[in-house]
Amino acid sequence: MLVKSRMSKYPLTIGPEESLSDAHKYMLEQNVRHLPVVKPDDKVLGLIAEDDLLKAQPSSATSLSVWEIHHLLMEVKVKAVMVREVITTTEDTPIEESAHIMLDKKIGCLPVLRDDKLVGIITESDIFRTFMELFAAREKGLRITLEGPNKAGELAKVTKAVADEDGYISACGTFHLEDTAKKGIILKVRNVDRDTLVNALSKIEGSIVTDIRKI
Repeated sequence: MLVKSRMSKYPLTIGPEESLSDAHKYMLEQNVRHLPVVKPDDKVLGLIAEDDLLKAQPSSATSLSVWEIHHLLMEVKVKAVMVREVITTTEDTPIEESAHIMLDKKIGCLPVLRDDKLVGIITESDIFRTFMELFAAREKGLRITLEGPNKAGELAKVTKAVADEDGYISACGTFHLEDTAKKGIILKVRNVDRDTLVNALSKIEGSIVTDIRKI
């Protein structure tokens, strides 16, 4: 799965000369938390996030009136508080790589560029939706967590055990365990009852069902 399949195409943007007040109002109206700051030719100059706007506002301890605060925010331009060194990605980047960048850099979005021009944006929400899709979170079925040997062929044994009981695997993922000699596996399975499935998986040498629940 690549960024282009999950990004928001041609996202909302703002110009560098817009006021912070207008930027905040625009974010609230459009229900977004990030706005790429662009030139007329769609080249990215910076990025402004909801947090940047909040940091730019006067402290709650200020003696300024509401009207004075509003006037101040109308005077300050987006270019004064935007992030200028923007981390970006491309349409053909694997989505997990973009998630890795966001996690490592502690940022909430990545503008997507094509030939140095903005064509999309991928955010934390897009990553969360992808995560839910990969684990079939909105589909009904049995969610099973197993621990098994961390070696070649073990996942094939698990999927074969499910298939032999005419089960349908709608999602499958693996994860690391503290014991590196073992590997965790999560499955979402339909068309087979709980006891039959547990019995089939328990016959796999070295595998233990640690959790099973109907979702």
